[in-house]
Amino acid sequence: MQYLNMDRLDSLDGKAFQTQDPFPWINPKGALSETGYRQLLSTLPDVSLFDKSFGYQRKHGQQAHDRYVLEYMDGLPVSDPWTAFIAELRGPEYHDFVCRMLGIRDFDLNCHWHYAPSGCSVSPHLDSARKYGSQIFYFNTTEDWQADWGGQTVVLSDRNRKIRVPNPEFEDLECVATSQTIGNYSLLFAQGPHSWHGVRALNCPENRLRKIFIVVINRLTPLLRLRRAVGDLPRGLSSAAA
Repeated sequence: MQYLNMDRLDSLDGKAFQTQDPFPWINPKGALSETGYRQLLSTLPDVSLFDKSFGYQRKHGQQAHDRYVLEYMDGLPVSDPWTAFIAELRGPEYHDFVCRMLGIRDFDLNCHWHYAPSGCSVSPHLDSARKYGSQIFYFNTTEDWQADWGGQTVVLSDRNRKIRVPNPEFEDLECVATSQTIGNYSLLFAQGPHSWHGVRALNCPENRLRKIFIVVINRLTPLLRLRRAVGDLPRGLSSAAA
């Protein structure tokens, strides 16, 4: 069983991605095989494994990004499909795909799940400069979610606007697009000085959760670069497991 749909990923145009306005982003359908997606969907980690991250003040005075969080580390008691999928993310095919799309030579991965209940939001922000980018895999379907409940990642632009604060509101930025999130969709985007994004407040029933899995594509630290050079660390191995 292969979870990544490499035919679909290989069909994506890296040059077009890198020149996308206002920053590199793409929201493809079918990045996972349909069988693989269904297996991952049916074996998502239970929320009881997650840490609660609610009400924490973010730097620059940004609104708290409330959610349940589970960071992947080797040995975490998740299902066999998820273990196999993460092994694929650490493998050479995904490595080559990421390098081609982002125009880089190497990177470090870490992965985590976020579940969010009603009322939660992700205020407009730029990711850490340590990141090359992220790929978000969405795990809500028409069986458990409605589009008007929200959950879409909003692609934002500071084009023609002078953003003088690090914690703008959605109204301070131009909405370029909202991602498709219901079903087998993902969002790949590159980190940069204009890669503003966020998620508006969820309006779902109390018993529903927005569910995503995020692959964070990090720059190599000097230590990891050295370990990679001497063959002590395989390509794509999560720093959380290193």
